[in-house]
Amino acid sequence: MAIRKLFQPLTIKGMTAKNRIVVSPMCQYKSVEGSPVDWHLVNLGRYAIGGAGIIFYEETAVLEDGRKTLHCAGLYRDDQVIEYKRITDFLKSLGSLPAMQLGHSGARGSERGPQDGRAALSRTGGDAWQSMSASAVPIRPDTPAPREMTVSDIRDVIDGFAQATRRSLEAGFEILEVHGAHGYLIQQFLSPVMNRRTDRYGGDIKNRMRFALEVTEAVRAVWPDEKPLFYRASCVDGKGGIWDMDDTAILAKELEKIGVDVFDCSSGGILGDSDLPIVKRVPGYHVPFARRINSETNMLTMAAGMINTAEQAEDHLEKGDVDLICMARQMMMNADWPMHAARDLGEPDYLDILPGDFAFRLKSLEDQKRMTINQIA
Repeated sequence: MAIRKLFQPLTIKGMTAKNRIVVSPMCQYKSVEGSPVDWHLVNLGRYAIGGAGIIFYEETAVLEDGRKTLHCAGLYRDDQVIEYKRITDFLKSLGSLPAMQLGHSGARGSERGPQDGRAALSRTGGDAWQSMSASAVPIRPDTPAPREMTVSDIRDVIDGFAQATRRSLEAGFEILEVHGAHGYLIQQFLSPVMNRRTDRYGGDIKNRMRFALEVTEAVRAVWPDEKPLFYRASCVDGKGGIWDMDDTAILAKELEKIGVDVFDCSSGGILGDSDLPIVKRVPGYHVPFARRINSETNMLTMAAGMINTAEQAEDHLEKGDVDLICMARQMMMNADWPMHAARDLGEPDYLDILPGDFAFRLKSLEDQKRMTINQIA
C-alpha cells in the first residue's frame, strides 16, 4: 500500500526531507545581539522531536541594522556561526533538515516587538537607528519615514546577503530561503506603494524587480548548487496595495532562471489605498497562489495559511496544488502534529523513523489507550 504523500520523502537537489511537513520561520524576539540562546534550541528541537521534515530558523537579518527590533535574529558576524551550529547539529541528529531564512527589515526596522504594538524605538533612549528603504516612504502612517537608499547602500545589502549565506553554510544549514515577503525590504522595492525611485531600481516592474533578482543572484552564487534555495514571496500586497499575482508570476519566472528551487507563497505586508482586496483568511488561503506558480514554472511550491488537518494537507498534495506544506501556528500549538497526522492518515509505520525511543513510548501509549478502551467496552 502506497505511503500517503504527506509522508513521502522529497529530494530537492542533494537534500532529502523525510516528509513534506515544513515548520515555517517564526520570529521569536528572544535573540541577544542577534544570536540564538537556549530558547531557540529548545523551541526548534521540539519540532524535530515531533517529526517535521524541514525546520526553519526564524527570519534572520543579514546586517545589524536590518533587524526589526533589538531582539530579532541576525547572522551578520562570523563569531555567530558556532552559536547557530549547535542548533543545526541537534536538528540533524533528530532527522530534520535545518533551514535558514535571510532578510532585511528595511522600513520596518528600529521598532519594538508585537507585544509593544511595533512602536518606533526611542531616539532619546539611544536604542533607535535610522531605517532605510527603496524610498523615503513609511511602512505605516504612524512610523517614522526611512531614508531612501543610495546605490552604495543597495550594494552593501546585497553583499550582506552574500556574507550571511556563507555563514549559513558554515553553520550547517541545509536549505536557504530569501525573504521577499511580509513588507520587508525586498518587497518594499517590488511594490509601487513603497518604491517611488526614478533610477534603475524604480519605475516599471523590470526595474523594481532588479533588487530582488540581484539579491537572489548573490545568494545563489555562494549557496552550493546541491543545496536547495527557496524564495518567499508576498504574492499580493495587503489591502489597498498594488503588487498582484500577475506581477508575482513574472517575478517567479525570473527567479527560476537564477536557480530558485522552491517558491514559497504568502501574502500581505504592504498596505495602500487602491481597490486591491485583503486576502481572506480561509483554510488553505495561499494554496491558489502556489497552484498558479506550479502551472507556469518548473519550480516546486510551498504554502502556509490555515492548513490545519492531515486530510487537508494530503488533499492539496495529491491534487498537485503544492509540493510542501508549511505550518506555523498549528505547530506552535502542537509540535507533535506530524505524529498525530501519521496516525490520522493511517501511517503508523511513520513512527518508526522518529528519534530515540520516543516512537516506542508513543506506540506503547497508543496501545495502552486501546487496551483501556477495550476494558471499558
